[in-house]
Amino acid sequence: MRATGALAALLLAGALIVHPAPASAAEPGAATVVPVQVTGDPGKRFNLILLGDGYTQAEQAAFKSDVDRHLNVMWSIEPFKSYRNYINVYRVDIVSGESGISCDPDLTSPRKNTPLRMGFWGQCNPQSVQRLITMDNAAATRYANLVTGTSSGNRQILALGNSKTYGGAGGSYATASGSNAMSALISPHELGHSLGGLQDEYDYYQRGVPGGAYTGPEPASAHHTLLTERQMLDQKRKWWRWLGEESESGGPIARFEGGLYASTGVWRPSRHSMMKSLGYYFDQVSREVMVQRITAKTDVIQGSTPTGSPVGADRVLWVEPMRPLAHALAVSWSVDGAAVPTTEDTLDLRTLNLTPGRHTVTATVSDPTGFVRDPAVRAALTRSRTWTVDTSLTTPPDGVTPGIVSSSPTTRAAGRTDVVYVQTTHPAKQLVPVTWTLDGVRAGDSGSDFALKDLAPGAHTLTAAAGGDTVTWTVDASPPATAYELSEPLVRDGDLYLYNGPFTMRLTGRDDRNGHVVSESRVDRDGWFNYFGWPTSADLPWTFSENGTVIDHLVYGKLPRGRHTIEYRSIDAAGNYGQTGSFRVSTMAPPPACDRTVTGTHRGPLVVSSGVTCLEAARVTGPISVRQGASLVMRGGSVAGAVSARQAAQVHLLKGRVDGAVDIRDTEGALVIAGAEVRGAVVLKGNEAPTLAGSTVRGALACSGNSAAPVNLGAANRVVGVAAGQCAGAATPDPDAAKAGAAPAGETAGPYEAVGNSAEPEHGDDGHRH
Repeated sequence: MRATGALAALLLAGALIVHPAPASAAEPGAATVVPVQVTGDPGKRFNLILLGDGYTQAEQAAFKSDVDRHLNVMWSIEPFKSYRNYINVYRVDIVSGESGISCDPDLTSPRKNTPLRMGFWGQCNPQSVQRLITMDNAAATRYANLVTGTSSGNRQILALGNSKTYGGAGGSYATASGSNAMSALISPHELGHSLGGLQDEYDYYQRGVPGGAYTGPEPASAHHTLLTERQMLDQKRKWWRWLGEESESGGPIARFEGGLYASTGVWRPSRHSMMKSLGYYFDQVSREVMVQRITAKTDVIQGSTPTGSPVGADRVLWVEPMRPLAHALAVSWSVDGAAVPTTEDTLDLRTLNLTPGRHTVTATVSDPTGFVRDPAVRAALTRSRTWTVDTSLTTPPDGVTPGIVSSSPTTRAAGRTDVVYVQTTHPAKQLVPVTWTLDGVRAGDSGSDFALKDLAPGAHTLTAAAGGDTVTWTVDASPPATAYELSEPLVRDGDLYLYNGPFTMRLTGRDDRNGHVVSESRVDRDGWFNYFGWPTSADLPWTFSENGTVIDHLVYGKLPRGRHTIEYRSIDAAGNYGQTGSFRVSTMAPPPACDRTVTGTHRGPLVVSSGVTCLEAARVTGPISVRQGASLVMRGGSVAGAVSARQAAQVHLLKGRVDGAVDIRDTEGALVIAGAEVRGAVVLKGNEAPTLAGSTVRGALACSGNSAAPVNLGAANRVVGVAAGQCAGAATPDPDAAKAGAAPAGETAGPYEAVGNSAEPEHGDDGHRH
């Protein structure tokens, strides 16, 4: 960026002030202020100050890395994403004499002497809760005061403790552990408390202990109520304006019981949002509150032509609005109450041909965001400036030359849909047009905002020129890519994966530029959920299971049995969303636990007369017979003969090969043939809701008298012979049939039985909870 002397002076006099560390920088308590993101004068911005505690001199790079991760996750969450330009961010690198914080992870852990005295258990209080991290607020204030131009009225302190243990707190100041797998989600949740005044939507206070019934009056909280939906609508109270909308955190905006640490008797707007379940977004109700609180730390109009005295009709009036990242504020002008047809932030009074005398000119700046529906909040996002214009006055020269004084940050790449801006000087009697060029091609004139759109993937160069100044940005229009990796399924059929037990998912976001990439997933179009790995370690993949996994009294990864669609995407450091991909999973009950396990080679016939016999990649050289009440589980391997079962408890033929026929009748429990190859005929008769999925049957397939037609759970079977009875219509050509010498599709390759009793497959519960 090339700057005039005026621009350079403003930059030096503004927020870009670095407090160097003292000469003895390694001494405990030494601190350095590092501007991370500066969008304007700290006196006119919301200033987020990040303090580190328990990071030694050698660990300052780790603190920087923790801050970068926390911020990049925050910039992916609305409304922080759209209102990023309203926020200055400063990092205060504080040297600690000891590594870590007190009572981490429990009360028997050492107490540490750190500059902010951070500690779990509310600074080691046995009457507190383990995950509560508090600190010496007076010390935090002293360090925050190092950031010139900030005060308690325009800043928010967020302190990160050097810990991998889950924890944080929200109050006057927010705290979070720095490097826990979920810690980058703790910080926006705690800012919801500290900045937004939002309340917890937990139905407990102490994990594992139900909160009981709420007994208080109608809560003051904007996102808790005792009212019914009908009462909210009739009385126009609480979140009545959002009822019925699809929640940003999944499901509808409605009325869900539990919150304020009570399990009954009080209701919240969404099934799960950030204030209840870390990983989801703020829902619309909380997001509106956060917009109100962030914007209240600034002024919608940052500056304007002075309004104290009448001005002449020969000059240019101007206002300087705030500049959200995702949209431009609306500017309107009126003269004596009549609208002027312009939306620019400057007005040349000479073009109005005002009649002699005095006139009233008003500029109104408003925020058209769709995040706000409350008229009171909308009014707070609207400001006006009014001037008296006297045509008898003459404006003297002011000596101001055209130029650029500030702009959108150029230290990071702009996103492909950002609104980029410059702020120019304001000569009293001259408009300052701005010329925009994109990749060397002239793209627009006059306006101080430039909305990026319709860019081809790749890097682009955007330049604004005014007077003798130019500002140049790199625009990152390449979306990030996301790869997924699943644990081995029983069956894979295209993008469908079949499992009969827990499975894992790893998401990897990649971008062509440096910076933390945030990956997300959602199940069955529920809310997007931040992928942070497994709660116990960011290096472990996410685990899905039918009942979920209980960790510290919370349930993670619960996925009911049935069919599900999982979508995934990533967001890069420039705020670009990657393309959404998806895959499908079908889940079913696991086989029973083994009483006897066969491995290696079993020579001759095998009779399963009782209990559960499991074949683990075994080779059986003879036939297998399963008797009444017994169970067989075959995982891989091969059977040289036939497999028959009569009134068995359960039969699971999984990913193995049977060289002979399969004849299974009257099974009392689960009958599952998945990912298997049967080279003979298959007869399934009188069984309880059998599953036949992703398998190859080279002989005939006959199904009759089963409680329901066999289901394939979305994984198609290949049947070479005739498929009859409940399986009629299941035959599909097998490209390997000719090689195997099997009968072609449509010809009888074995016996079959035909009955007319069929039923639709049961899809299962499509509900989901992480």
